[in-house]
Amino acid sequence: MYRKEVFVFENDTPVKAIVRNYTFDDFDDLYTIQQESFPPPFPSDLLWNKQQILNHVSLFQEGALCVEINGQVIGSMTTLLVSFDPQHPLHTWDEITDNGYIQNHNPHGNTLYVVDIGVRPAYRRLQIGKLLMQSMYDLVIYKNLDRLLGGGRMPGFEKVATEMSADQYVQAVLSGKSKDPVLSFLLRCGRTPVALVPDYLEDEESLNYGLLMEWKNPFKTK
Repeated sequence: MYRKEVFVFENDTPVKAIVRNYTFDDFDDLYTIQQESFPPPFPSDLLWNKQQILNHVSLFQEGALCVEINGQVIGSMTTLLVSFDPQHPLHTWDEITDNGYIQNHNPHGNTLYVVDIGVRPAYRRLQIGKLLMQSMYDLVIYKNLDRLLGGGRMPGFEKVATEMSADQYVQAVLSGKSKDPVLSFLLRCGRTPVALVPDYLEDEESLNYGLLMEWKNPFKTK
């Protein structure tokens, strides 16, 4: 089981945070995180249900992490193991995560795949998302996997879609000419682009695009 205690900072004040595996008992907090992290127009039927959380903790609890501050869970991240071939990167979120139920979790997979990450907006200034991402990097190293991989939403794309293509939007973010709430965050966490995927996820703000982004294990051994 994963557990670490660290300090995050609210302005100049250190605040103790606990990163740990979440359990089914955390469901109410996890659902609140989902509601606040993915408000409309994000489809409400994509928010976690109880069966999905039960699967996360029973099939791969190592990949189910949350952050707790003052006894309250305020952020979470969920992953599963998959076999990923970089030569054939295209897939949808539904396909690779089993619609979030992760029944296709492969204990012998080479890649830790991000199903979801969310942080309550009131706590984002504490860099909780980055803390969760770095904790998953710990798991990649511990299990000697090739990479952490996931599809990043592009919520800023809808606003400029009449001016540029999805690929041009990604290049604008990578060059620093544009900022995207999700892609820029992932870049700051050390993730790098792999492939732009159309129809990755039902997401009005991203016009259903997703950018696959990875973090390669620098300690990978055969």
